[in-house]
Amino acid sequence: MSDSHIPVTILTGFLGSGKTTLLNRILKEDHGMKIAVIENEFGEEGVDNDLLTQESKEQIVEMNNGCICCTVRGDLIRILGELHDKRKKGEIKFDHVVIETTGMADPGPVAQTFFIDDEIADHYLLDAVITVVDSVHGNTQLDEHKEAQEQVGFADRILMSKVDVSAPEVQDKLKARLKRINPRAPIQGVKFGEVPLKEVMDIRGFNLNAILEIDPSFLEDDSHEHSDAVQSFVFKSDKPFDPAKLEDFLSGIVQVYGPDLLRYKGVLSMKGSERRTVFQGVHMMMGADLGRRWEPGEKRASKMVFIGRNLPKETFIKGLQACLA
Repeated sequence: MSDSHIPVTILTGFLGSGKTTLLNRILKEDHGMKIAVIENEFGEEGVDNDLLTQESKEQIVEMNNGCICCTVRGDLIRILGELHDKRKKGEIKFDHVVIETTGMADPGPVAQTFFIDDEIADHYLLDAVITVVDSVHGNTQLDEHKEAQEQVGFADRILMSKVDVSAPEVQDKLKARLKRINPRAPIQGVKFGEVPLKEVMDIRGFNLNAILEIDPSFLEDDSHEHSDAVQSFVFKSDKPFDPAKLEDFLSGIVQVYGPDLLRYKGVLSMKGSERRTVFQGVHMMMGADLGRRWEPGEKRASKMVFIGRNLPKETFIKGLQACLA
């Protein structure tokens, strides 16, 4: 069994959004994949209780389709370590992990686990954050709960559930709002948790070199009906950055606004470099990497997106402009 990195999907979404329906499908369907599902629970009702007994100690249950299910009330790092050890000894088999966060949680700390802990980073690779939004109650939840906005801000993919029972105009309004909060996550409608697994697994949303896709219509729409705390903005420039200035500025921004920065990502043109620089971050953790070479004749430009809570857009934009060479 090769010990290369095991991809991990974080599944998040507000209470009642349909996450559990999706999870139960993953656990029971005959998809031929060996998936370990970790419920990162805090005493909520989780996956079908007949599957998981409500004891405080974790139980690892093997499903009849080869999936493994366990509930964590406590330390995620420890259970990931234990799963890896058992896999290495050949006691259990799995080639993908899905972590379900609780309905009220900000997925940030779970995502950061994969950057902070060296042992986890050696064995696992964070693939993507998938957020399920209830298309019937989504607007109300976004109005009333900052956690619901944060889960959307964190997403690499957004699944709008219950599209079979919500009115088309309600869906359109919700979709426009989701795009304003997070313009980099594709949105798709699902009913009864039915979504092809290839659309939620192995999508490499956290890969630094993944294309930075931003819905172009996001930039044109200025009609903000909702003043959501979580919002996004894009910075673009045709001028290259001065690497030292940019590094200073970004380190400062992360120190001050880190807790409120949910996700940020960019493809950058740097002065003196023949390659693009790609960077992304979660809260205080930031990583950068060299991307592919600029093609001859290709227009060199930088594009960055910031998604966060009550961020001072003008401060960011002015600061970034000051870092251009």
